[in-house]
Amino acid sequence: MSLVLLTKYFHLRHLSNSSHAEIILLMNRCYNFSAGPANLPLEVLEQAQADLVDYQETGMSVMEMSHRGKTYMAIHQKAEKDLRLLMDISENYKVLFLQGGASTQFAAVPMNLFSSNRSADYVKTGAWSKKAIAEAKRYGTVRVIASSEDKNFNYIPSISADQYSANADYLHITSNNTIYGTCFANLPTGEVTLVCDMSSDILSKSYDVNKFGLIYAGSQKNIGPSGLTIVIVREDLLGRAMDITPTMLDYQTHANSGSMFNTPPCFSIYMAGLVFERMLSNGGIKSMEARNKEKAQLLYDFLDQSNLFSATVEGSSRSIMNIPFVTGRQDLDEQFISEAELNNLKTLKGHRSVGGMRASIYNAFPKKGVETLIDFMSEFENSNV
Repeated sequence: MSLVLLTKYFHLRHLSNSSHAEIILLMNRCYNFSAGPANLPLEVLEQAQADLVDYQETGMSVMEMSHRGKTYMAIHQKAEKDLRLLMDISENYKVLFLQGGASTQFAAVPMNLFSSNRSADYVKTGAWSKKAIAEAKRYGTVRVIASSEDKNFNYIPSISADQYSANADYLHITSNNTIYGTCFANLPTGEVTLVCDMSSDILSKSYDVNKFGLIYAGSQKNIGPSGLTIVIVREDLLGRAMDITPTMLDYQTHANSGSMFNTPPCFSIYMAGLVFERMLSNGGIKSMEARNKEKAQLLYDFLDQSNLFSATVEGSSRSIMNIPFVTGRQDLDEQFISEAELNNLKTLKGHRSVGGMRASIYNAFPKKGVETLIDFMSEFENSNV
C-alpha cells in the first residue's frame, strides 16, 4: 500500500464516529478530481441507495413512478422550493427543470431573448463561450465585447459599461471556465440584461440572482447527476420567443407547466433535491463558499511555493472550482498523472487545450482529498527535482 493510501487508511480508521463498514466504503472510493460528472456527497449517495428499490414504502423506485403522481410531485416541488431558499430566488423569477444540457441553452437563450434587434453582446472566456457565440450567431448579430483568447483564456478580461452595444438584447458571460480554471471575480455592471452560464460554479458561492436576467446550468458538477439543466429566468423575459423557436425550447412552455410539459428527468431532480436539502442543513451557500475557498487556497498556496508545479492562472481570475497546473515538462506531467492514479487520485489529467493536470474540487469534494493530493505532490516533487 502506498504512503498516500496508508495515510488515508489511518485517518479514517481513527475517526471515532465511523463504523468499520463506513471506513471500508470510504477506502474503496477514490478521490475523484473529474471536471464532470463529478463527486456527489456520500450521504446523498447512501440515501439514494436506501431509496432506490422502494422509495418511502411506495413499493417502487423514483425511476419507476409516474411523474404526475402525488409522490413524485412532492419531490419535484420540494426541490424547487429548496433551490429558491438556497439561492434566495425572488418570486419574479421562474425556476425551470429542463433537459438537454447547458449546450441546448446556447440556442435557447437567443431564441427566447432576441427582440426585434436580434443582437447580443458576449464575453469570450473559453471553449463553452465560443460554442455559445457560434450558436447565437445562427439567429442574430453577436458582438464579442471582450476576449481572453490572446493568452489561451488564462485570465478574465476587463469589461466596462461603455463597451456594451447600444441595441444589445442581453450580455452573456460564463461565470466559471471549467477547462481553463478562470472565473469572474466581479460581475459586469450597468444597464444590461445579464445572462450567465453558471454550469461549473452554481451553488459554490453567493450570487445575487437579482443581478441576472437569466441563469442556466448543467447539474453534473455541483448539483447532481447529468440529465438535469436548471434555468432561472426573470418573468418579464418570458413570452418573447422567436417564431422559429421549437415548443420544447420556449421557456414559456415550461414556465406555464411547472417544468412538467413532458416527462422531466425525475431521478436527476430527486438527486438534486437531496443535495439541496443537505446544503440547507449544512449552513447553505455561504458556508459552502467558505469551505470551497479554504480548499482552493490550500492548493494554490502549495502551487505558488512549489519548485516543480505551477498554476496556469494568476491573480483574481483564479477559480475555486477548477485548478489547472503543470510541471513544465510533458513527460513529467504524464508520469505524475500515472502515479497519481496508482495512489487513488483519479482523473487529474488536464484538458488538451491546457495540458498538464487539473484538479476539479467542486462542492462535494472533501478537504481531505485536497490535503492528500498536496501530500502526494510534495512527495513527487522531492523525487523529481
